Amino acid sequence: MILSNLASAFIEVFALNNLLLMALGVAAGLIAGSIPGFTITMAVVLALPFTFGMNPIEGLSTMLGVYVGGLTGGMFASILIGIPGTPSAISTTFDGFPMARNGRPGLALGLGLWASFFGGMISAVILVFLAPTLAAIGLEFGPWDYFMLVCFALTIAASLSEGAMIKGLIAGAVGLLIASVGEDHINGAARFTFGFGSLGAGFAFLPVLIGLFAFSQLLSDLSDSDSARKPMISGRHKAVKLEHREAIRLNFMHWVVGLRSSLIGLFIGLLPAAGSSISNILAYDQSKKASRHPEKFGQGIPEGVIASETSNNATAGGALIMMMALGIPGDAVTAVMLGALTIHNIAPSPTFISTQAVLAYGIMVAYFLANFMTLAMTSGALRVFLLVTRVPLYILGVIILVYCAIGVFTLNNTTFDIWTLLGFGVLGFIMVKNGFPLTPMVLGVVLGPLAELNLSRALSTSDDISLFFVRPWAMFFIVLALFSAFFPLFQRASRLGHGWAKYYGAAFFACAGIPMFLMEGWVRSVLGAALLLLALLIAIKRMRSPVKDATS
Repeated sequence: MILSNLASAFIEVFALNNLLLMALGVAAGLIAGSIPGFTITMAVVLALPFTFGMNPIEGLSTMLGVYVGGLTGGMFASILIGIPGTPSAISTTFDGFPMARNGRPGLALGLGLWASFFGGMISAVILVFLAPTLAAIGLEFGPWDYFMLVCFALTIAASLSEGAMIKGLIAGAVGLLIASVGEDHINGAARFTFGFGSLGAGFAFLPVLIGLFAFSQLLSDLSDSDSARKPMISGRHKAVKLEHREAIRLNFMHWVVGLRSSLIGLFIGLLPAAGSSISNILAYDQSKKASRHPEKFGQGIPEGVIASETSNNATAGGALIMMMALGIPGDAVTAVMLGALTIHNIAPSPTFISTQAVLAYGIMVAYFLANFMTLAMTSGALRVFLLVTRVPLYILGVIILVYCAIGVFTLNNTTFDIWTLLGFGVLGFIMVKNGFPLTPMVLGVVLGPLAELNLSRALSTSDDISLFFVRPWAMFFIVLALFSAFFPLFQRASRLGHGWAKYYGAAFFACAGIPMFLMEGWVRSVLGAALLLLALLIAIKRMRSPVKDATS
């Protein structure tokens, strides 16, 4: 059965029209990633209206092409002009730009390209093996566990909001409020409609998403008229030629850096809402700490480029695992893909891989193929992608805005969706200007219905509220939610040298190990014992280490 489903997936993915759509998606991702200020999420959102008339595999293959292409394209501007094309390529700037400035832009781009490819391949292999296992675990979840999982996803999104945890929580709450507009799906009661018939069905997800990510970004980029008139990248990249052979040799020479960074990227991808903007910085930091010559980082060292680019591409595999196995978006891009699946009346869940096997395997095959396409297209047409970045932003902005409006209108053939796009675009612009992150808000919109549905199911199944706290998986997610919520406080206390911060890690592993003993199977008991032992070892080590003086 698995082989027949896999063969069907191969046939659909390698169909000529699907290959052409994927190639267009990869090209669009490379172009969007190379333009500073355009995020990968924005690129995938813009690709979304194109997929309305496609079947699910074609639509998701196209968006995967944009996703993988965008992750790689972000390195172009980072290396050539020192400005990250996307947040996922921030740390590529640290060593890629100095290397290019030292006369080796072709080597820096080659290193980034092959590191992205290897990171994507490692992530794709783990995706194939881990997604079914995680889905099998997900079948153990009851509505109480799912509700707590959603709570964990929202807390981690808020805690990673660049130090603005309170604003992140407020943004998440606003997202939940938006998701609650319209008729209650269980009782049919109207909520927050204020007598407007158009609000009876609530806000359509895609106009909200396009408004928040695309229109608000355009408002921000075009607010400075001088910057909008200038080309985004100068012509210094004309003579760039990729040094493939040397780049491959260096990638294999530093395979430990690539493997470690790939695993970091995969792990960050598994965390709901984290994403590649975090994984590339974390992988760079860990590579610098593990290096025998950390003083060379920042001067154009190959390990710096490899760490950043392998980790951000590997993050995509982790995010896809979460989306396919549990129906929880690993980042904003997979949140868009979830929205695309809902258009086709498909809702990813723990049974997704078994009930939609061809589509699930098709996503895996398409992810493999997208990495190969990105490698081939970047090698063959690097200058073409970079030429697009010389178009003034105000021209691109007008084209994108018109395209967004047309795409949203064609979704339901109603002008209300266009007003929704414009309204949420302005709201997103105001929120960003005032330091409120958009990702928790989008997650609130995406996960709100899932949280409400499972809360209703849990309360209708049993009136015992304690089930939200004593069931093993619910307890496990509560522990994760609490520690992620207090993570910003831990970071601040750690910098100031507070004594309790030394035991934060030990306390986390100890608390996470306890629910393991309540789960079925001896493997989880062993894992729980290992976590408790790890907590004990960390606590002993911290007790013997001196407290840092914040003033030193």
